[in-house]
Amino acid sequence: MSRLIDLSKPIRYNAQDPWFMRVKIKHKPHQKARWLIRLLGLPFNLFPPRFIGWADDTIQSMGVHATTHLDAPWHYAPDVAGQPAKTIDQIPLDWCYGDGVVVDMSHKADFDPITAADVQQALQQTNVSLQPGMIVLIRTGRSRFNGQKNFAEVGTGMSAEATLWLIGQGIRVMGIDQWGWDLPLRHMIKQAKLRGDQHLFWEGHLVGQEHEYCHMEQLVNLEALPTTGFKVCVFPLKIVGASAAPARVVAILNEHE
Repeated sequence: MSRLIDLSKPIRYNAQDPWFMRVKIKHKPHQKARWLIRLLGLPFNLFPPRFIGWADDTIQSMGVHATTHLDAPWHYAPDVAGQPAKTIDQIPLDWCYGDGVVVDMSHKADFDPITAADVQQALQQTNVSLQPGMIVLIRTGRSRFNGQKNFAEVGTGMSAEATLWLIGQGIRVMGIDQWGWDLPLRHMIKQAKLRGDQHLFWEGHLVGQEHEYCHMEQLVNLEALPTTGFKVCVFPLKIVGASAAPARVVAILNEHE
């Protein structure tokens, strides 16, 4: 018997989101369709009993990175090691289903980057060996800030070396339960300016300039998962030419009665 755990946050308008990330959806009531049906040629007196029309909805504004989503290599750079980067519609589906592993990084303080040694230590403590094709989920605990004004301003983040180490283990898809894969954007900008270092900004993402991989952002409910023993499905919308797409990410746990 299987149990499903939803790892995707709801898609809805939230005034606390950054202005450029706000989702706007128009919900149309059933009665709105009455005149459309009439214009299509069906007289009102031939409407089925109790039928008042159909509900409909329009997504008026939603960036592909605005909610739980999968980033494609195209998001990081136009090419990967000199070859054209894959857009989201080109991601093989077999990348998007596999054995899941949770790496607990909830002890990491805000703005303290996750290193390769951090990941290795967490795996050793839980006696987990990574295998190619696994989907690695980084649990920071920052999903508790979802919907709050400071969601994009808090969190740890994956360093370039930690990202590269996972790729070296054969991991193509990985994810995190905070706003972004890297340290918070404003913090990265501030530190790059303070240090005069051009290698600090977006370092985790930019591993994708030379190594092909995808990551998920804004996952939820990772605290409900065991370390291993489950499958992960992460199937993004097939948006042609896009850098990312919203995804319904689900964990499948096999439970014995």
